[in-house]
Amino acid sequence: MVTGGSSGIGFELAKQFAKNGFDVAISGSSDKVNEAADALRSLDAEAYPFKADASTYDGVEGFWTFTQGLGRPLEAAALNVGIGIGGAFVDNDLEDEFRLLAINVTGTVHMAKRVVQHMVKNGRGRILITSSVSATLPTPYETVYGPSKAFGYMFAESLREELRSTGVTVTALLPGATNSDFHANAGMGDTKLGGQQKNDKTLVAKQGFEALMNDIDHVVGGDQKTKRQVLENRTTPEPVKAARQAELTQPQ
Repeated sequence: MVTGGSSGIGFELAKQFAKNGFDVAISGSSDKVNEAADALRSLDAEAYPFKADASTYDGVEGFWTFTQGLGRPLEAAALNVGIGIGGAFVDNDLEDEFRLLAINVTGTVHMAKRVVQHMVKNGRGRILITSSVSATLPTPYETVYGPSKAFGYMFAESLREELRSTGVTVTALLPGATNSDFHANAGMGDTKLGGQQKNDKTLVAKQGFEALMNDIDHVVGGDQKTKRQVLENRTTPEPVKAARQAELTQPQ
């Protein structure tokens, strides 16, 4: 199963699964999820689309119930769905930020609970949680998004250790800026980051899939420059990183 599997990195992850012998259940918030399923079927996999609002309890639970209704054990789950919001915290709408938290944090925990209990009972399974390079630094002008992804990263690492002896593995994917609609949807098209060259989403998904299948705790998704930046983030003071990031994300 792939949450947020109708576009962007999520769709590319679904394609990786389909190309490697998995049938795939995918969720998405629009009718595009049906088009994505048709594309996956062209890869000689069965695809099961489900339209849902990932910001709601019923949306998350509905996709889980749908997946269980297929009557097949769940071998792998990519908890990928996520949104961003750019702009100054003082100006952004509180309800929009609550929605971001509902998808990126609450929804991830909700689906992880269902997936983990199912897999532990079966004694096997693989879980991929999509975090972000933003988890490794302060993110001014994405002030709620970055911390939500830091939660996802540490949640994955914590859960991995808990499940060590159960047959269930957990991997975190930390993509850098990627050539999807993410920044445009987050209202960041007028920022330096929005206009920069991005990592290839197919490459990012392939790196995430391979890390998942090889039981690696986390992988940075992107080119060597992106990977070097994450290494530098481990030793760079937070105020320095915050100022550097603000230059990229402040609306022009």
